Amino acid sequence: MKLRTRPLAVLVAAAALVVVSACSPGSGSGGGGGGDPKAFEFWSFSGIDQKHDVDAYKQLHPDVQVKLTEVGSTTETAQALTTALAGGKVPDLVLIQGDDLPKFVQQPQNFQDLRKLGADQIKGDYLDWVMKQAEAKDGQIIGVPTDVGGLGVAYRADLFAAAGLPADRDSVSKMWSTWDGFIETGKKYVAATGKPFVDNIPTSVFFQAVNQVSQKYYDDAGNPIYDKNPEVKAAFDLALKAIAANISAKQSFGKEGWNAALPRGDFAVVSAPSWLLGQIRRGAPATAGKWDVATIPGGAGNWGGSYLAIPARAQNPAAAWAYIKEMQSPQRQLEHFLDVGALPTTPSVYTDPRLTGKADPFFNGAPTGKIYTQAVLGLKPFKMGPDTGAIGQEFLNVLVNVEQSGGNPATAWDDAIRNIHTAIGK
Repeated sequence: MKLRTRPLAVLVAAAALVVVSACSPGSGSGGGGGGDPKAFEFWSFSGIDQKHDVDAYKQLHPDVQVKLTEVGSTTETAQALTTALAGGKVPDLVLIQGDDLPKFVQQPQNFQDLRKLGADQIKGDYLDWVMKQAEAKDGQIIGVPTDVGGLGVAYRADLFAAAGLPADRDSVSKMWSTWDGFIETGKKYVAATGKPFVDNIPTSVFFQAVNQVSQKYYDDAGNPIYDKNPEVKAAFDLALKAIAANISAKQSFGKEGWNAALPRGDFAVVSAPSWLLGQIRRGAPATAGKWDVATIPGGAGNWGGSYLAIPARAQNPAAAWAYIKEMQSPQRQLEHFLDVGALPTTPSVYTDPRLTGKADPFFNGAPTGKIYTQAVLGLKPFKMGPDTGAIGQEFLNVLVNVEQSGGNPATAWDDAIRNIHTAIGK
């Protein structure tokens, strides 16, 4: 299950699926027992600073050895895991991005059922719709959530003011309370400055709007409806409208060009989950105080979120579970948010004064604790299927082609549907 009503989802993958060979890093092919309680191997994807948590854990438990491997992007990590589960070497612990999780939930035999290690006793600590995504049809729990990507829009308040636009976050939030308002704001900014408004349309508009639906790519029974769901078509058409408005810097999120454009102010706006704020701080340190954070059009949303899972053949599952139980507890998730900005999946801390009072000086004192918790509270799940990630990627690919390579918007929808049929075989 995944988010319903307002944006949800998951870390974008704008990169093509990379097949990783069976010689990917791993701890071994045996396992099933307790193994070494003082050592485990951990696979993560890059860009989200899992080393921070690992270092904190090792400080608390200096006798524990953790071998952390950043495999690559989210898709590369998922593919490496798929290869390993097919008979290669598996890690003891693996981080799985939310959009990649459904295909693994379809094969629960490949993972430890975490209920047997104690997940039943802690699953009530987490947002219900987030936890449900890691539950297989027979009740097995294959993962514990690490974070949820509550969503806002980061914008350059100084550039807005220079363009003659309202720059305070309340006025900005009202100005683009709808996606049409967002596009109109972009037109005004471009007219005033001659410069692009938003980083790109596929991830900052389509990827968010398509998660503000009652059903997405699957109906409630799990049947694919991506090609006939009018809500998905409306989000796609919205993206084409935004591309036609010429408000985009055409910089694919996370790519080299995006990273270079960020500190130069080559775009003034980016859809920003809580975890992205740290990336902006690191990538554009000289812009401290020039940014702010407003509400996403549509009111709330989520982009991203990940899960920790233990493969069935892990050699040291007890050590891996000890790490999950401690580092994903409500208090540890709160501390992680305060340190690096990853929003907790544990609602018991959403009223903690340390979270509600969190203000970020880099982002002009924006009350990020309140903004991002409000973005996820009240969200309800829609059905996720095993090909949700692949379907979304093909929609993104076609929109990138229209935005950056002169693809034909008149045939874009049909192109995307045809590509999806080829990619997933249905």
